[in-house]
Amino acid sequence: MLLVASSLRELSFPKLMEVYAESNRENGEDRYPGESPDRQLALAEEGVRDYLSQVFFTTENARYFILVEAGRYVSALRLEPYEDGLLLEALETAPEFRKKGYAAALIEKTQAYLEKQGSIRLYSHVSRNNIASLRTHEKRGFRQILDYGRYIDGSINRRTVTLLYTTE
Repeated sequence: MLLVASSLRELSFPKLMEVYAESNRENGEDRYPGESPDRQLALAEEGVRDYLSQVFFTTENARYFILVEAGRYVSALRLEPYEDGLLLEALETAPEFRKKGYAAALIEKTQAYLEKQGSIRLYSHVSRNNIASLRTHEKRGFRQILDYGRYIDGSINRRTVTLLYTTE
């Protein structure tokens, strides 16, 4: 099942954090090195909650797309306005569900959802080293258009590439 949320109250934050637990642990270690592992995770999750409530969901047309299987959130991504389309970001699958096609299925369901509303332009920035994500995007029709990532704030990341999927 595809869950589409345009506000924090439309989703289960604890279930969402299960999808991002690995990334949150890594981010907690990097950002709060003097804290215990449990405190690092709690602070990272608090940062995500603050970002979602104060920034992401205050952006017009920003939405979370979550693939739900048997009541569990297995894969998630965010979409927000970007240039002349939407930016797909924060694509992640819970570790126990990886290598089973859930990320590709989520992208496919998201594309189908958007295509019902008309033509679309979906951008994504993917690390050059993330071969699995690059292949997943390629399977779903994305193609590389830039050899760097240009983020919403205008900053450039040369460790990423910019991909585009379009129905135009």
